[in-house]
Amino acid sequence: MNKQVDPIARQVAEKLKTLRQAASMSLEDLSAKSGVSRATLSQIETKKTNPTIAVLWKIAQGLGVPFSELLGSPVASPTRLSRADDARYLESADGRFRSRPLLNQVPGHRVEQYELHLAPGAHEQAAPHPPGSFEQIYVIKGALVLNVNGETFELGPADALLFHADVSHSYTCTGAESFVGTSLILYT
Repeated sequence: MNKQVDPIARQVAEKLKTLRQAASMSLEDLSAKSGVSRATLSQIETKKTNPTIAVLWKIAQGLGVPFSELLGSPVASPTRLSRADDARYLESADGRFRSRPLLNQVPGHRVEQYELHLAPGAHEQAAPHPPGSFEQIYVIKGALVLNVNGETFELGPADALLFHADVSHSYTCTGAESFVGTSLILYT
């Protein structure tokens, strides 16, 4: 039995198909470039599954577009209000990592910002972002171990780390409380 597809997954399905066709890519082509199976791509496009954050990052990398492009948000006025009560989160397969888009598709800029939550002990492996990308992690609460291309950084509340994001990197929540922070991604 398929679980119900949420509104974000519907937007992703429509935008994925549009971007893939605009790039003249078949499902097989995108599968080869992203590392996501053809069957999974087809299920996403036909709204038969809710993709995880990890899968969406791989697809964005395969298409060569910022992650937020897959969310299908139209370019809007630069004045936008994001109310906490209206928040929609993307989740990892195990539900221990979730992310909410805060900033994307700013006219004239290639930047994204996300609110991040990791449960105690949760680990999330991030796919490298497009070449030349930078990411800054800012810790609001909790503790985070950030591994960037084999180098480890321990971060606590009010700490921030800027790094090249076009390499392998991962996030691990350490300590007894959940990690809450933000991720700012800058594309060239």
